This record gives sequence, structure tokens and C-alpha cells, in this order.
Amino acid sequence: MLRSLLIQISVFLLIFNAIAMLRETSMLSTSANIVPANHQLKTLMNNDITLEAGGKKTIIYFFAPWCQVCNFSIDNLQNIYLKNADINVIAVALDFVDVEEVKKFTNNHQLTFPIALGNESVKADFQVIGYPSYYVLNEENTIIARSLGYSSEIGLYLRSF
Repeated sequence: MLRSLLIQISVFLLIFNAIAMLRETSMLSTSANIVPANHQLKTLMNNDITLEAGGKKTIIYFFAPWCQVCNFSIDNLQNIYLKNADINVIAVALDFVDVEEVKKFTNNHQLTFPIALGNESVKADFQVIGYPSYYVLNEENTIIARSLGYSSEIGLYLRSF
């Protein structure tokens, strides 16, 4: 009985990881270098922000306010931001109806990191096909990790190092 359960769990995890890897093949490759000049956006605070590392490991997290998985996982990103001064976080809102929708999402989750207002050009440049999607950049703007879908706090942390 226990052996059968362990086999079933192993098969499930294998299939789950294979599907995740297949979905991630459409994303930018790890070791790709981001060209910051091409990705300047406005934030919710009406400041300009560039999607770049700025000399610090950075998570660029793409979300949509209506995305239920984003609602579950964005708190993990907030915790990473608060607990790790050596990791920068930039969230990019995409596919939103209006800025008020993004503000409501941000306020509901009490987010304190920068929220950029994305556009179709950034979505295409970063090959975002689903939400949430994120890239981890090293200090030189090279992608060192990527993921599509829910990520736990520990998963985000481990991918950042």
C-alpha cells in the first residue's frame, strides 16, 4: 500500500515537472541578456522604472490582476522582498482593464515593491504567455532562472540564488 502510494506520487511529480518544463520552453532562455534601454515603464506612482537588475539580483514578476494564481502567489513575492535586502523585486502588471484595477490588486495584497504598468511590447519582448511568469536576473542583467505559474516563497528564494 505505501509502496503503491509512493509510486503514484513519484509519477505525479514527474508528469507535473515535465509539463512545467514544456511550458517554460516558450520563455526567454536562461543565460539570455536583457537590454534595459528597451524596457522603461511607468509605475503606479507615476515614476519611470527600467526592467533591469541595477547591480542587484532582481526578480521581474509578470502578473494580471484578474489571475487567481497571481492572487495566491504574489504574497510569496512580497515576503521575499521584505526578508531579503539583497534581492530586488519589480512586478509588471499586464492585461489589465485600467490602472484602478491594478491599484486595487496592489492594495489588497499590501505590496511595497515597485509595480510597473506593462504593455503588449514588454509582454512580447519577455515572451509572457501565462500568469504569473517571472525571470530572475543576476547583477549583469542575465537571466539565471525563470518560471511560469505558482511559486512558493522557498521556490522563489531558491531560484534567486
